Amino acid sequence: MNQIPLAQPDITQHEIDAVVQVLRTPNLSLGPQLERFEQAFADYCGTRFGVACNSGTSALHLLMIALGIEPGDEVIVTPFSFIASANCVLFEGGTPVFADVDPHTWNLDPQQIKTKVTPRTKAIIPVDVFGQVADLDPVLELARKHRIAVLEDSCEAVGATYQGRRAGGIGDAGVFGFYPNKQLTAGEGGMIVTDHEEWAALARSVRNQGRNPGGGWLGHDRLGYNFRLSDLNCALGLAQLDRVDEILESRRRVAEMYLQRLGEDPRLIRQKPLEDTTMSWFVFVVRLIDEYTQDDRDRILTQLRAQGIGSSNYFAPIHLQPFYVERFGFKPGDFPVCEALAARTLALPFHAHLTEAEIDFVCTSLKNLL
Repeated sequence: MNQIPLAQPDITQHEIDAVVQVLRTPNLSLGPQLERFEQAFADYCGTRFGVACNSGTSALHLLMIALGIEPGDEVIVTPFSFIASANCVLFEGGTPVFADVDPHTWNLDPQQIKTKVTPRTKAIIPVDVFGQVADLDPVLELARKHRIAVLEDSCEAVGATYQGRRAGGIGDAGVFGFYPNKQLTAGEGGMIVTDHEEWAALARSVRNQGRNPGGGWLGHDRLGYNFRLSDLNCALGLAQLDRVDEILESRRRVAEMYLQRLGEDPRLIRQKPLEDTTMSWFVFVVRLIDEYTQDDRDRILTQLRAQGIGSSNYFAPIHLQPFYVERFGFKPGDFPVCEALAARTLALPFHAHLTEAEIDFVCTSLKNLL
């Protein structure tokens, strides 16, 4: 077997032609492709507004600004996610408050969220981990009761659905990321989707150095950043959006091949989908049963890589990252479900172009190592 990468974008001539077409115009940034991508993606998610920016991290940061997060404010987040899900709160001086995850879905546990709400809570950020939408109805009910915002981190879940509604378009706002390992890529990039016109307008201003429409290139109404997304990226994102159903179906077929080979293995636990949801397959992650330790998992990762099989742990607990421990005093045991999960997760190669022979090789190798 040749090297089998952990992830790989699904790029066709359609995407190449779209980017080349932009290169033949004078509008490489802040041009027509930006507005087209924003509106098309908002329409896809069922929201009124889309705001494109340079990353999912920036999208989360812009939502913190739009919500008015400031020192003393709290935002409830999951410790089992990419670190940006919590860092975005720190960017504006707020405090991320962690709630443990459900051992079956691997998403925020609504019962744990209830214990974390205080008068200082301004928002909840449920993360759609690995493309499985979080259990949002109880979260939304709790949020309405306490008048706090629900901001969906759907960076891993484009196209996933929850009770017939698309991820990102269910809460007060949603965010997506378009890094090359995502289902839909723009090379880099992120997107906010929301029905809140004021949030969208503020986010557009802040992403562009605090400029407002009609204010001129040297007019800055507020503190802003360069979080812009070029028209080249937007053209790539639009072309991918044209093919999104095809891309998601290809990834689903790869996941089904994995499930056929590994789904009944008693040494492995799979993320449990919620009823009336559809998964958008971002990665293929398995959890080793409790008889295996983190050291066992790490040895397996090392041996898979030695065989040319791209693999990784997914995720490391955010609260045990060094600067979180130093700043907040977190310690092992604070969020036991997250920690037990993170110590035993194993991401296998996953992208639309994996062959059946490659999947057979990966699964046989994993079983032998187990």
